[in-house]
Formats: sequence, structure tokens, C-alpha cells
Amino acid sequence: MDDVVTAAKLPANCTSKDDVRLEIDRIDQALLNLFAERHRYVTRMAEIKTDPHEARDPARIESVIERVRERSLALDLDEDQAELVWRTLIDWNINYEKGIIAARRAR
Repeated sequence: MDDVVTAAKLPANCTSKDDVRLEIDRIDQALLNLFAERHRYVTRMAEIKTDPHEARDPARIESVIERVRERSLALDLDEDQAELVWRTLIDWNINYEKGIIAARRAR
């Protein structure tokens, strides 16, 4: 699917599996765009940090997770599922940051 955004069809207005799949594909593209934007900020954070140990901030992680869980409940979304997604994303970002910082320090 390209970056063209089509008008959203409400779930109740989807009358076929193809309708639903089209909407899921549209949402997936939007999520990828947001992940790419987030990734640019993570990269910048790695450029700012000076020590690989700075990549993991347990207090910040738990604050983010708490906020994600609260917001998930407000959206009628399973907060455990949202937490799992965010913890996975955070863990990946930590490893990514550590790699960038370590490589820069090795130069």
C-alpha cells in the first residue's frame, strides 16, 4: 500500500472481509508512519546521550508504561496488550540506542 490516505470507513459500515482488510491496511500504514517518526526521535536521543547505560532509564520506562495503560483503558483497549507492545518497542529502542552510542564511542 502506498502513502495515499483513503477515507476511513467505520467498522460498522464494513460489509465484507475486503472492506475490513482495506481499513486495517490503511491503519497499518498510519502506524508505520508514526513508528518511523518515533524512530527519528529515538535516533536523535541516541545522538544526545553519551553513555550506553543512559539508554535504560527504569523510572522513565515505568512512567511511560503507566501512562500507556491509563490511556488504553480510556480508549477501551486491552491495557495488557498495549503494555506488551510498548515494552517490546522500548526494549528494541534501548538496544538500538546502546548500539549507536557504543559505535560512536568506539570511533
